[in-house]
Amino acid sequence: MSQPSTTLGYALFATRWLQAPLYFGLVAAQGVYVYKFFNELWNLILRCVTGQANETYVMLAVLKLVDVVMIANLLIMVIVGGYETFVSRIGLQGHRDQPEWLSHVNSNVLKVKLATAIVGISSVHLLQMFVDVHHTSQHALLWGTVIHMAFIASAAILAYMSGPMAEHGDRSHKGHGHGPMPAHGQDGVGGGYSASASVPAEFSTSAAAMRAPALVPSTVPVPIPAQATGSYLSSSEPYDAYDPYETGAETRIRAARFPSRKQLEEFDEDHPRDFDREVLARLGKLDFVAARRNVVFVGPPGTGKTHLAVGLGVRACQAGHQVLFATAAQWAARLTEARAAGRLAEELAALDAHPLLIVDEVGYTPFDADTAHLFFQLVAHRYERSSLIVTGDRPLGRWDEIFGGAAPAMVDRLAHHAEIVRLEGDSYRMRRATSAWAE
Repeated sequence: MSQPSTTLGYALFATRWLQAPLYFGLVAAQGVYVYKFFNELWNLILRCVTGQANETYVMLAVLKLVDVVMIANLLIMVIVGGYETFVSRIGLQGHRDQPEWLSHVNSNVLKVKLATAIVGISSVHLLQMFVDVHHTSQHALLWGTVIHMAFIASAAILAYMSGPMAEHGDRSHKGHGHGPMPAHGQDGVGGGYSASASVPAEFSTSAAAMRAPALVPSTVPVPIPAQATGSYLSSSEPYDAYDPYETGAETRIRAARFPSRKQLEEFDEDHPRDFDREVLARLGKLDFVAARRNVVFVGPPGTGKTHLAVGLGVRACQAGHQVLFATAAQWAARLTEARAAGRLAEELAALDAHPLLIVDEVGYTPFDADTAHLFFQLVAHRYERSSLIVTGDRPLGRWDEIFGGAAPAMVDRLAHHAEIVRLEGDSYRMRRATSAWAE
């Protein structure tokens, strides 16, 4: 893109800040509603104390208070959601009061939420009219009901269209051409990098991102059938650098920097000799992310640890969570760089924006004492605060071989709230190589 076009594009994009005063104006309007609420409440209390309030008046007054509160809630959604969607991202990640819907807000979601809020406000208005039916004309009741039904129909249509529009984006981007398949690392069943791999994305700029799989609700346990394609690596494909149809879930998956696209449904549960299918189905619900618990996959190379870690990470992205993936060597490089720059504390705090971090290939390379201490700080910082998924080739009791003296304290925090999943079996890659050689 030419320099003038780029400059013009940035200038046009900067005009979004013209909307900022509008949202601050809505904040002032919310202050007006706060005054109105307490004014109505004071009048209600005075009339109740002086005996001038009958049952109908109390009910109408309470409904009026509820109406004011619901309009204030509507204003909050417009102010926070609209500013986040159309002006600038609000840095609330990690805040204990962050609204659940703010992590995946977009213009489509915002419209549906506003429509349902308006339906609620209209319901309260209609109820007020029926409570005070003796002082309400039939004409007003009729049109109030008609308008309320119109609001309901509009909200239903918006809610119905929100799903197909998102699915259309998913289907459209699947038609784009794909680049070459990325290389697979030491635990290639999951497509992990080797310990000497270049550091991707936020660790460096060389990583390929992946295309998102179809959205799977995190609240529904999905059965894990045998692979339909008969190949562990059949689903690996890189992301396009830019996709005009990219949805919020795809953005999160691309930002997570997974080495390849893997889904839990593609995992070949018949390959490991020792595999608990119920544990994986339970982990697939992502309750461990909400509970800020950890998951540790332990097993020999090629048994599918990285595949499962990436599959859980992709599903977490689809559920609205920010995820970040890297090998242990890449995490070591990132933390070492942050410490050298004197910003290790800021780096650990910044990672709080990701409810789930994935540390792959722990154990393939031992670390010196300084690097081991950095890993301890990472685990200790996230203890009971956010979730970790760790994959490794040896049990936690042997982590002293990797992290030395820092291992006991690190394992104590990591395993305290963790699901330990052992995978036993031969390497999937070696099995395929042996079969090919025999043929």
